[in-house]
Amino acid sequence: MIILKSADEITLIRESAQLVSRTLGMLSLEIKPGVTSLRLDQLAEQFIRDHGGIPGFLGMYGFPNTLCMSRNEQVVHGIPNSNPLQEGDIISVDCGVLMNDFYGDHAYTFEVGEVVPEIKKLLEATKASLYVGIDAMRRGNHVGDIGHAIQKFCEGQGYGVVRELVGHGLGRKLHEDPQVPNYGKAGSGKTLQDGMVLAIEPMINMGTHRVRQFKDGWSIITADGKPSAHFEHNVALVEGRPVVLSSFDPIYQALGIANNDPIFE
Repeated sequence: MIILKSADEITLIRESAQLVSRTLGMLSLEIKPGVTSLRLDQLAEQFIRDHGGIPGFLGMYGFPNTLCMSRNEQVVHGIPNSNPLQEGDIISVDCGVLMNDFYGDHAYTFEVGEVVPEIKKLLEATKASLYVGIDAMRRGNHVGDIGHAIQKFCEGQGYGVVRELVGHGLGRKLHEDPQVPNYGKAGSGKTLQDGMVLAIEPMINMGTHRVRQFKDGWSIITADGKPSAHFEHNVALVEGRPVVLSSFDPIYQALGIANNDPIFE
């Protein structure tokens, strides 16, 4: 069942999403060669608790950490560990927060030092596809229009679009209806209505779209071992248009990067 949110509830979701945003901004200065993902996880948990939130992923479905940290060929659900990051790695940091009874949940794939041009291009395309999907979130459109837009954009550049993992509704529960695939047929699925809040999250592979589960029982990795990128925003449908509740601004500000992303507010 899809639960439509009131204006006040959307405000509370925004507050949770913005704490996730600030957490990612804090982490962006710590992500460098030699640091471990376990150390980053510890910093994130402390930051979230210090700012009035509860780590949303910790203990969810038995997950053991605050962050999902997925490195290189890992797509999502990577478990933080003590292996140091290396120059040229990429790492997706997916973070959830529960605050005021509502969840925020979004992700960014970071470069570790200097990455090769083809990986940088993958990251740029994946992030761009996120905004292509957000732009399709319009009143009267369908959930399938979001996935179709993302799929068309990414496959047009030769990338693989993961099928087995999807975005989702967001609210008092971390995962609500509807599921939001990153592929699909235009005009299919539930009709988009004002009050819907979605976590839109393209997971895009440099090679095949196929994935498999790693032996740890959590991490999802690409079937061909090529890199994967993951970007996620929380988006509300308000007066017929998408409004992005999360933000990459804290990351850009910390790293001194100009924000050239489309604006949806």
